[in-house]
Amino acid sequence: MITGIYRESYKFFYKRVAWFAPEIIVFLMMAMGLSEGHTQPQLLIMTGFGSSEGILLTLIIVASSIFSMEFQNHAILTILYKAPGKWHVYLAKLIVTFGYNVALHLLALLVTFGLSLTPIIKPVDWSAVYQHGQPLIINLIATTGVDVLTSSLIIGFIFLTSCLINSNAVVVTLNIAVVFMGAFISYNFLLQNQRLASVFRWNPFNMVNLTKQYYNASMVQSTYLNNVQLTLGTIAYSFVLLIAGYLIFRKKRF
Repeated sequence: MITGIYRESYKFFYKRVAWFAPEIIVFLMMAMGLSEGHTQPQLLIMTGFGSSEGILLTLIIVASSIFSMEFQNHAILTILYKAPGKWHVYLAKLIVTFGYNVALHLLALLVTFGLSLTPIIKPVDWSAVYQHGQPLIINLIATTGVDVLTSSLIIGFIFLTSCLINSNAVVVTLNIAVVFMGAFISYNFLLQNQRLASVFRWNPFNMVNLTKQYYNASMVQSTYLNNVQLTLGTIAYSFVLLIAGYLIFRKKRF
């Protein structure tokens, strides 16, 4: 397993996009700071300068090729030949991708602290109580932790679609649609079918709202779920998607 993780790490970080894509996050965070830094400084800090969407976009761009490119060029055959079993390959890819996810969130935290010292944002009191009865710095750390769960759900979507579809471009497009349109589709469906909301509020696209609802309590009117319910749903769907992805990968013929 260690050898598999090392091999996947080498391939993952050998890609230039894995190093350049995080620049998207930094750029978007700076743009948010310039637009909101003097009007909503505390909210901006709590959300990590709105880093969530940049992280999700980066994950999709970088991680979507983890299976599909190897399917396309048949490199997966060599990998499977060297591995003890398919689950070793799948788990190694998952561990590396999740590690990259955590690294992106740590980067966002560091950039948040750095940008908070610049003129693009009004000075804030990190120890002042802001939301959820917690100091602002705890709000930031908690939001980051919540977003790790949300992005883990997206990793589940990425792994599932990558195992289903061999085209990297299609996988990227589908997962971008999930992130930027899934929540909107879920909201409109629930709005137009309120009698069914008690059941369909548990749809996986609704779980993408977890991070947004954590720092914006009014979102509960759109999701019909509280924070705890969204968290549990996100964790459950993450496991379901990852397991489904593995089952497809195990049965896939190359």
